[in-house]
Amino acid sequence: MDLTTVIAAERRELADLLDGLPDEQWDAPTLCAGWRVREVAAHMSMGFRYSFPKVAAELVRAGGSLHRMTDRLARRDAATASPRQLAGFLRDNAHHPWTPPVGGLASALGHDVVHGLDITVALGHDRRVPEDRLRVLLDHVTARSARFFGADLAGVQLRATDLDWSFGTGTPLTGAGADLLLVAFGRKLPAGRLRGEPQDRFVACWRRGPIG
Repeated sequence: MDLTTVIAAERRELADLLDGLPDEQWDAPTLCAGWRVREVAAHMSMGFRYSFPKVAAELVRAGGSLHRMTDRLARRDAATASPRQLAGFLRDNAHHPWTPPVGGLASALGHDVVHGLDITVALGHDRRVPEDRLRVLLDHVTARSARFFGADLAGVQLRATDLDWSFGTGTPLTGAGADLLLVAFGRKLPAGRLRGEPQDRFVACWRRGPIG
């Protein structure tokens, strides 16, 4: 699979989805705690719009905290860019070679897919991530990556119900592959999307945004 082509397709599709959102959904909450749709959309394109020296300067300003830096930039950019601009940043940079500091192209795809799901799952949107993209990301789930993203999978086996995939050992937690990917990336999901005795560990008190 040519991951550069897959990444470009994912970015263009997400840009089209964002362009189709009604105005009120841009202010709806997402699975990223404290971020609305507009902050997540702004964050998704941060790597395209900030040079390495600029990121380094912002990181120093944030006292070395990557979390504080990304939060401040997302909020600032979300406040200054219009929804059309935020969608355009993704579309115009569909083939941008940016990758996260570790993980290469698979991590770049994961960044786009997971943040897209942060938006669509929270909104109750029915977009389905193509299976070939999901499989790339699910095949890259490891105990180390789960810990990095703050996912507590101790004693839990993730078991997909819509494709042949499982991870870990222990009490089964079942759900769609995309939902289990979110779990592996440390997300808390709306109630009703997961099944199994451990599900309460991975469910958040949830207030869904307005549906357009």
